[in-house]
Amino acid sequence: MNSLSVFDVRGHMHWSSEMSVAPEIAGVVAEAAKDTAREPGSAGVQRMAGSEPIYLFWLMADDAALDAAPFVVVAISFRQSNDGEQRSFAFVHGLVKPALECLRRELLARHEILNLHSSLAEQDNDLEMLLSVSGGGADAKPESATDLKDIVASATEHLKVGLAALIIPERGIAVVHASPEAPLDTSLLAKAHRHLLSMAQVRRGAAIVNRMVLQTGEAEVAYRVLACPIARADGRCVGVLALFRAESAPEFTPHHSRLTELLARRVAAVLAHSYDALTGLLTRPAFETRVRRALEDGANAGKSQPACWSALFIDINRLHVINDNYGMPMGDRVITLLGELIRSRMPPGSTGARISGDRFAILLPAALEDAAKFAESLRLGAEEVASSLGDGKMQVSISVGVALVEARTKEFVHAFAAAETACKAANDRGRNRVEVYHEADESIVRRFTDINLISDLRGAIAENRLELNAQLIVPLGGHGGAPHFEILLRMIAENGEIVGPDHFMSAAHRYQLMPTLDRWVITRAIEMLKPHLELLSTSPVVFSINFSGQSLQDADFTEYVARLIESSGLAPSALCFELTESAAIGNLARAEVLMRRLRKLGCNIALDDFGTGLSSLAYLRTLPIGMLKIDGSFVRDVLRDPRAESMVQAIAQLARAMSLTTVAEYIETDEIRTRIESLGVDYGQGFAIARPAPLADVLAELPLYLAAAHPSGVWPHEAALPRVVAEA
Repeated sequence: MNSLSVFDVRGHMHWSSEMSVAPEIAGVVAEAAKDTAREPGSAGVQRMAGSEPIYLFWLMADDAALDAAPFVVVAISFRQSNDGEQRSFAFVHGLVKPALECLRRELLARHEILNLHSSLAEQDNDLEMLLSVSGGGADAKPESATDLKDIVASATEHLKVGLAALIIPERGIAVVHASPEAPLDTSLLAKAHRHLLSMAQVRRGAAIVNRMVLQTGEAEVAYRVLACPIARADGRCVGVLALFRAESAPEFTPHHSRLTELLARRVAAVLAHSYDALTGLLTRPAFETRVRRALEDGANAGKSQPACWSALFIDINRLHVINDNYGMPMGDRVITLLGELIRSRMPPGSTGARISGDRFAILLPAALEDAAKFAESLRLGAEEVASSLGDGKMQVSISVGVALVEARTKEFVHAFAAAETACKAANDRGRNRVEVYHEADESIVRRFTDINLISDLRGAIAENRLELNAQLIVPLGGHGGAPHFEILLRMIAENGEIVGPDHFMSAAHRYQLMPTLDRWVITRAIEMLKPHLELLSTSPVVFSINFSGQSLQDADFTEYVARLIESSGLAPSALCFELTESAAIGNLARAEVLMRRLRKLGCNIALDDFGTGLSSLAYLRTLPIGMLKIDGSFVRDVLRDPRAESMVQAIAQLARAMSLTTVAEYIETDEIRTRIESLGVDYGQGFAIARPAPLADVLAELPLYLAAAHPSGVWPHEAALPRVVAEA
C-alpha cells in the first residue's frame, strides 16, 4: 500500500496516512460516490487519479438501503508492481475486506456515541462513563477495562440509578451494585430477575418499563426499570444488564437505553475475551492480570488484605480416556461441571481460571493448611460429578497441587509453577489426590512414578502384548490428496483388556522406554505392510508412524529405520513419519539429520501437535517437513473460541504459503469438520471421520476402500468406508 485516506461522501477528507493528498483525489471520490446508486450492492470502484490507479471502497451503515450512499469512502493507492500490471479491484478488495469491516464498525460505533449527546454536560458525563469502562486514556491499565464490577459501578454512578445488576446465569455471574446516595433494596432482584431475563431473551434491544410493580411483603412497590440483553457473537442472549430507579426518580429515556446498550456490548466483549466459554471461569491471560492486581493490592494495603495467599493447580485425570470411550462432547460436559464446582465453592476474594484444556488454577486468600482442606473438598466434589453422567461407570477425578504465594509483585509465577509441580507429583502417585509443595520434600520435586505401571509395560513388551491400530485421515473440501492412516499403539493387559497410550505413555517417557517402543512399532508396521506391497505401490495411500524425541538420542536409530525401509521393498512414498513439534525443536540437530535421511529415501515427514511448541517458527525454514498436524486443543475449540479459529486459519495460511500440507486432529463432530474445511485445512482426523481400528482389519479391507475412489480422484466419504474402519 502506498497511501490510505478516509473521505465523506462529498469528498471531504477526514484522515490520511500522507502529509498531503492531491486535490484531484477528492474530486474523484465525490464523483465516484454519486454513482453508487446506479450500482446497488457494489463494494466500490477503481478509478484513475492522474496516472495512478486508486481503489475506492464504500463503507455502508448497517441499516442502509440498497441504493443508499456510503457514509464513508476509503481510498487506497498502491506502489507500482514490478511487472507494471495493475491489480484488479476484486483482488484488492479480497485483501483489505477484513480491515475495512473493522474500520466500518469502529466508525459506526463512534458515530453512534456522538449522536447520543443532547448537551455538553450530558456529553461529558457519558464520555466519562464510557472511557471508565473501556480503558480510555494513555495511562489506563488494560485490566481496568476487563472488570465487570467496574462496568456495573459506572452504570450506577453515571446513569444515576438506585441499583444496577448484571446477571449471566450460564457463567454463574451475578454482579450487583447499589447507589451510595439513594440505594434500593437488593431483594427486589429475587422477585424480578426471572422476568428480566425472559424480557431480555425476547427483545433484541434494551427495554424500558417506567412502572414495574413488585410485591414486597403485603405492599406493592413500583420501580422504573431498564433491561438490556447481553448477547454473544452469534446473537444468542446469555444474560441481562438491569438498571432500577425509584418511582419518584426521573423516567428512563431512549438516551439511557442507547448508553446501556453500549455498556452491554462492552460486557459481551469482556465475556468473550476474559471468560472461558465452556466453564465461565477466567481465561489464562485474564487470570494472570487479575492475580497480579490482587497481589499488588495486597502488598500495598498491608494488613487490610489477607495475610496469606495460596495457589492451586488442578488437573482432570485421564480426560483422554473419557474422550476416547464416550466422545468429546462428554469430555466437554465433564470440564463444564468441574468448572461449575470450582465456581460454586470458591470463597470471596479468590480467583479461578481454566488455563488449558483440562487444567485449572485458583488463587486462594488462605494459608497453606486451609488451602489444602479446600483442595480436598474439591477433590471429593469431583468424584461426585460422575454420578450425574453416563451409565455410572465413568470415573471422574482430579489431582490438585497446592503451594504458598507471597503477596509480592510477580511472585505468583513461582508459586503456580510450584503448585503445578505438586499436581504432577499427585498424578505420579496414583492421581485423585492432593499434594502440597514443600521445597524440602524431595519426593515431590522428583515426582515418583507408580512402579507397577512401568512393570506392566515392560512385561507387555517382553511378551509381545502390543497391538497396532490405524485411524483414517481424509482429504477435506476440494483437496485432491491421497488418504492417510495414522498407526497407533495399544497395550494388551494380562486380562486381555486393550489399554490406550494415555495409560502407559507417560511412564514410557519417564523410564526411557520410548526408543524400544518406537523400534517395535516401526518394525511391526513394516512387517504388516509388506504383504500388501503390490497394492501400496500402485495406490496413493499413506501410512503415518510416530516416533518420539527420545529416539533421536539413539545414534543408530536413523540408519535402523532407513535399513528397514530399504529392505522392505515398500515404496517410501507410502510412509510418513511423525514427530511432535516440541520433540523436534528440543533435539533440532538430530531431528534434522533423521528427517533429511528419510526425505532422501522418499518418505514424508509430519510435525505433530503443531502450535503448542516454541514461539519461533524459524525452524520451519530449515526442517525438511511436508506436513503440519494442528494440535487438537485448537481444533476442538474452533466453534466456540474465536482465538482457536484464528489460530487454525493462521496455521493453514502459513502452511499453504510454505507448500506444506495441514491436518486437523480431534475432528469430533460434523460441525467442527465443516468449520475446519472452511478455514482451508487440507486433511481431517477424528471420531467424526473414523475411529481407530486394528491395523490388520484395515489392511484386509483396504482394497475395498481404494476401489471406492471416484475416477476424478475424490475419495469416498466415511459412510463409504469398510465397516471395520467406519464402525469400529
